[in-house]
Amino acid sequence: MKKRSSLAKRQILLIAALILAFGAMTLLLFTYHKDEKRFTNITSRLFIGEMAGNTLNMHYSLAHPEDFGIYDYDPCLPGYSAEGSLQGKLATENTLAALRSIRPGRLNDSDAYLDRLLIRYLENSLSLSGFPYYSEPLSPASGMQTQLPILLAEYTFRDRRDVEDYLALLDQTDEYFASLLTYEQEKAEAGLLMSAAGLKSVREQCDTIVTKQALNGGTHFLQTTFDERIQALLKNGEITEADARKYLAANDRLLKTVLLPAYTALGDGLLVLEDESISLSGLGAYPQGKEYYEALLISETGSYRPIDEIQELLTARFSAEYEEIRRLLDEHPSAALRYGKNDGISFPYSNAAQMLADLQERMKESFPAVSGEAVSVTVKPVSDSLNDYTAPAFYLTAPLDDTANNVIYINTEKTPAGLELYTTLAHEGYPGHLYQNVYHSRRCLAENSRAAGELIWYGGYLEGWAVYVEFLSYDYASALLKENLLDEDAVLVQIEKHNRSLQLCLYSLLDIMIHYENASFHKIARVLENFGIEDSSSAAAIYSYIAQEPCNYLKYYLGYLEILSLKEEAKAAWADTYTDYDFHCFYLDNGPADFLSLQEQLKHRKP
Repeated sequence: MKKRSSLAKRQILLIAALILAFGAMTLLLFTYHKDEKRFTNITSRLFIGEMAGNTLNMHYSLAHPEDFGIYDYDPCLPGYSAEGSLQGKLATENTLAALRSIRPGRLNDSDAYLDRLLIRYLENSLSLSGFPYYSEPLSPASGMQTQLPILLAEYTFRDRRDVEDYLALLDQTDEYFASLLTYEQEKAEAGLLMSAAGLKSVREQCDTIVTKQALNGGTHFLQTTFDERIQALLKNGEITEADARKYLAANDRLLKTVLLPAYTALGDGLLVLEDESISLSGLGAYPQGKEYYEALLISETGSYRPIDEIQELLTARFSAEYEEIRRLLDEHPSAALRYGKNDGISFPYSNAAQMLADLQERMKESFPAVSGEAVSVTVKPVSDSLNDYTAPAFYLTAPLDDTANNVIYINTEKTPAGLELYTTLAHEGYPGHLYQNVYHSRRCLAENSRAAGELIWYGGYLEGWAVYVEFLSYDYASALLKENLLDEDAVLVQIEKHNRSLQLCLYSLLDIMIHYENASFHKIARVLENFGIEDSSSAAAIYSYIAQEPCNYLKYYLGYLEILSLKEEAKAAWADTYTDYDFHCFYLDNGPADFLSLQEQLKHRKP
C-alpha cells in the first residue's frame, strides 16, 4: 500500500508540474499573442485613419479601399488649421507611446521590423511638428497650387463613386486654398513669411494655371481630361448617358464657380502679404532654421549621418567624380574636343517605347522580375499650362492594389530627346520609380504585408534609388552605342554621367551652405563662378531653387550615396556570395525605410 501511495503521490506531483508548465506556457503564449494583437490594432487604426482622413491620398494609394477595411468615408481634402495641427501632433504622440509599449521580441521578424520603422518615422514627424511655420506648402517649385491640378487630372475613374468623390473634392478646393492662405498669414505673423519674389511667383502661377478664357472655351486640361474619363466609364457601361451629362455639367460648374475663384482668392491674399523687405534666404537665416534643417534632413533623406559627415562624404565624392572626368578627357582627346564643343550624341532610339523596352531588357540579369499580370506604361506630355511649373518628368505612383496601368509625365520643354530622355525614363520608369513601386506593391500583396508600411515615406529611399538606376542607365546607353559602333559617343555618355553626378553633388553641398551655414547669394555665386557658372542669372536661378526647396537635392544625391555605402557593406558581409541581383532584392524587399534601419537589417541577413 505504501508503494502504491508513493507512486500515486509522484503521479500527482507530475501532473501538477505539467499543469503548472502548461499554465506558464499558456500565459507566455497569451502574452505574445497580446502584443501581436495590439500591434495589429495599432497599425490598422493608423492606416485606416490616415487613408479615411485624406481622400485624395487614399485614391492614389488604394484602388479598392474596402479590401483594406475602409468601407465608409466622407470625401475629404484636408486643409490647414492650427487646431488640426495640434490634434495631429497629439495623435502622433499617442501612437508612438502605443508602439513603444510593445515588446519587439514578442512579434514576428516582419512585425518587429515594421514596429522599428514606424517608431522612427513617427519620431521624425513629431520632431518636425516642433517647427509649425517652417514648411512651405506653396513653394513656387513644388507647391500644391501646381500639384493639385495634376492630381485631379489623373484621378482615376473606376466607377461612379470615384466620379462623385472627385466632384466632392473639387467642391472643397476653395476651403482648401483658403486654409493654405491662413497658414501663410500665420507664417507672416511668426516672422517666417516667404520672400516677396517667391510670393509673386506663386501669384503668377495662380493667374495662369486656371484661367477664365480656357474654362469658357472648354479647353482647360481639367475639362478635357474629365471628359475623357467620363467617356471611358460610359463606354464600359458603368454610367448612363444621363449620368455623363450630369457629371460633365457639374465639373464645368465647379471649375468655374469654385476652383477658379479659389485660385483668384489665393493670389489676391498673397498679394496683400507681399513684403518687399523680405528677400530670399535659406533656413539658416531664421531663428530655429538650423535645428529645423537637421530634422528635415533626416525626414526627407532617411539618413542619420551628422551634417559634418555628410559634407565630408559629398566632398570626397565630388573629388572622385572630378578626377574621373579628367581621366576620361585625357584618355580620349577626340571625345574631349567634341565635349568641349557641346557636340551632340547620336542616340539610336528616338521614342519612349523603344527606350523603355531596351531598359527592361538590359536590367533583367541584375534585378528581380515583377510578378503577376503585365504592366503597361503610358508616357504623356505635361499640359502646356504647367510646363513652366513642373519638373522635367515625374511618375504618378500607381495604387497598391492596381499596378497594371502606369503613367509617366514628360515635360518636353525641359527634357530633350535622345540620351536625356533615355536616362529620364530609367529614373521614372525602368528600373526606377515605376518598377520599384510595382515590384514593392505586388510583393506586399502576395505576402499579405501590413498596409501601415505604406505610410512610411523617405525621399532618400525612393529618389536615391531612382538616381542609382539612372546612373546605371548611362552604362546601358554606353553599351547600346558600342553595339551600334558609336564608341566615341559611348565615351561621351560616360563623361556626361560623371558630370551629372558632379552637378548633383555640388548642388547638395550648396544646399547645406545655404540652409545650414546661411550662405548668401553672393557667396554661392562665387562658388559657382569657380566651376564655370559665371552668368549671374544662372547663378540666381540655382540659388533661388535651392533656397526654396531645402533638402531636395540631398534627397536625391545623399540617398544615392547611402545606397552605394549600403552596397559596399553588403559586399563586405556577403563576400564571395555577393551579387548585384541579391543586393537589389535586399533593398527592394526591406523598404520603404530609413538607411539606419536598412543597415541594421543588413547585419542580420545571412550571406
